Amino acid sequence: MIVAIDGPAGSGKSTVARRLAEWLGMHYLDTGAMYRSVALAAKRHGVSLDDEPAIARLAATSSIVFVHEDGASIPTRVMLDGDDVTIDIRTPEIDEAVSLVARMPRVREAMVAQQRVLGEGDDLVAEGRDIGTVVFPDADVKIYLTASAEERSKRRYTELAARGESIEAEAVFDGIIARDGADMSREAGPLAAAADARVVDTTDLSVDQVIETLVALVEEAR
Repeated sequence: MIVAIDGPAGSGKSTVARRLAEWLGMHYLDTGAMYRSVALAAKRHGVSLDDEPAIARLAATSSIVFVHEDGASIPTRVMLDGDDVTIDIRTPEIDEAVSLVARMPRVREAMVAQQRVLGEGDDLVAEGRDIGTVVFPDADVKIYLTASAEERSKRRYTELAARGESIEAEAVFDGIIARDGADMSREAGPLAAAADARVVDTTDLSVDQVIETLVALVEEAR
């Protein structure tokens, strides 16, 4: 079974997908970590972030592996060409770079191919921005998480503050709006709810409430 979870930045996709995968005993696929790994590879190889052909070659040839310890649902490490980059892909520099890399059609083409391979013969909870529309259009369950821009920016600000980053709340809100526009208007795999996706507004819901809703949707589909 494949459960596809899409939604804009700050909608709770990562937190919910992880918890849901653990609850269901499925593997969790963080497609964002794959794009972040490509952005990091570009930085390490000195490739300009506007050089799509070169970055696409890196996307197609780089080895990105998720390590699951003892069959755990959540991977403990992300490996890029044999190097543990779990921490390195979560820096402000990569936060900024990944939005440029992820909008490149040829990069997305390479990543989608790899994501589909990871989904072969496996029970999977996958999250991203084009999972139900492009990567796994035949997913057993499609969910589109959303929330108000104000709530999403508040969550993002809290996350950044917890990481010790200093940033103005207004700048975080502006960043959320800008990311929404870029994600929804990009040429390849634009952010959108699949026609058959169940839309869940998380604005006024706790994580536990969202998980409860999603578990019910999965059980309904089984």
